[in-house]
Amino acid sequence: MEHYSNYSLKQHNTFGLDARAKDFWIFDNPDELGGWLHNNQSGDQVLVIGGGSNLLFTKDYEGTILSPAFKGIEITAENGDDVWVRFAAGEEWDYCVEWAVERGLGGIENLSYIPGHAGAAPVQNIGAYGVEVADVLAFVEGFMLGDGTFFRKTREECDFDYRYSIFKGPLKNKVVVTGVVLRLSKNLKFLLDYGTVKDRVRSLGEPSLGNIRKAVVDIRKEKLPEPKVLGNAGSFFKNPVVTISFYQQLQEKWPDIPGYRLEAGKKVKVPAGWLIEKTGWKGREYGNAGVHKNQALVLINRGGATGSEIANLARAIQDDVLTTFNIELQPEVNFL
Repeated sequence: MEHYSNYSLKQHNTFGLDARAKDFWIFDNPDELGGWLHNNQSGDQVLVIGGGSNLLFTKDYEGTILSPAFKGIEITAENGDDVWVRFAAGEEWDYCVEWAVERGLGGIENLSYIPGHAGAAPVQNIGAYGVEVADVLAFVEGFMLGDGTFFRKTREECDFDYRYSIFKGPLKNKVVVTGVVLRLSKNLKFLLDYGTVKDRVRSLGEPSLGNIRKAVVDIRKEKLPEPKVLGNAGSFFKNPVVTISFYQQLQEKWPDIPGYRLEAGKKVKVPAGWLIEKTGWKGREYGNAGVHKNQALVLINRGGATGSEIANLARAIQDDVLTTFNIELQPEVNFL
């Protein structure tokens, strides 16, 4: 357990913003963290931070930040083809995917190369290429921030939705996740509904866990800048979901607008990147911030940007998309 005061957060957020925290605690195991929570009497506002891939610090954090840095991956149960695996909150998410693929366990290969830690995966209900972590989650484990009480939430109790969980709703800023248990499978069923992935896998050979992972990693590397080179948080906005009737109205004006049917055809998910590109923001600079030239959904720190500068860029994009398409973009990133 380590403690720092007036601590720079530059290495703890993927935008590379040099905000500072009043107090910063790093925990190497859950017992340390649970004990600290049980005994904490400071009354400070508390924030839990993992890889910092979904955070935008617009100013210094005048409170206490907790960083659960503990590691560990273990198989907790097996039943036929099903394998339950516990990933500690501090494990890099992409390493968790790599670990599963190397052992022939399917279910999360489409989620390769998503930045962040395992503990944040169920909070955000991360997803890509037709798969969400909710599809394979068995349990989320952790502590309540208020008194250090241990909790375990089942998949059903997490109230998952698109980029949403109970941890972004009623339990927002009230828990710290210590581990996630995923139900993976030896009975491999590949999901290749997205053309870009299907075509890339075909170029690599037969569908396999390894080929799907390589295809997804290659695609994401081509689209997304490396945060250590250009600070970013991956996809900045959620893909908006609209009614079929509204989508049809959009098609009348923009016949090429892409869309993906959801909820048995009752709703359509529209790519936010397409909307942003059509409003002319792709590749544009905004002071020290900007929109990435290869992926309009990615806002970047071009060097020396402040959190406020990136936030102002995001609002300008939201305004233009709302004016042009009558669609209100919602950030995936949390503003602090």
